Amino acid sequence: MGETQRLATLDSSIVDRLPAYSKSLFDAKTEKGLSFESIAQHLGRSEVAVAALFYGQAQASAEDVDKLSSLLGVPKEAIASQMMGFPDRGRSGPMPPVEPLIYRLYEVVQNYGYAYKAIMNEKFGDGIMSAICFDTKVEKEVDNTGTTWAIITLRGKWLPFSRF
Repeated sequence: MGETQRLATLDSSIVDRLPAYSKSLFDAKTEKGLSFESIAQHLGRSEVAVAALFYGQAQASAEDVDKLSSLLGVPKEAIASQMMGFPDRGRSGPMPPVEPLIYRLYEVVQNYGYAYKAIMNEKFGDGIMSAICFDTKVEKEVDNTGTTWAIITLRGKWLPFSRF
């Protein structure tokens, strides 16, 4: 028996924290039954990057806007200026997060942040991993016992602290 496709929709509790275009994009995505993966394939971007566009966490190019407008049937004029403007990142949810899945990601950093930092410092020196020069992906793995695992890869450029 195959899995039924479930689509991410916009949580009404955060609508007022997102750009005005977010609701239009999510409504059109839901109406057309499209996943972030399928939209990403159409845009030639990663699914995380596309979801970030929907939440106003990334800046869209003119090509992104054209393709989204065409695919979703949303007028370009209604989304272009905001989507191509500078994103206002980090406002979509409270800190610490209260949504359980987001909280668990935050908890990974709470529990293992210093361990990651120590290992990265040993391997790379004094610096930080960029979240600007960055990419990420989410994969699903089912092991030989049938247990489902989430694999999140974070890949950021290493930025050494400069001496001044």
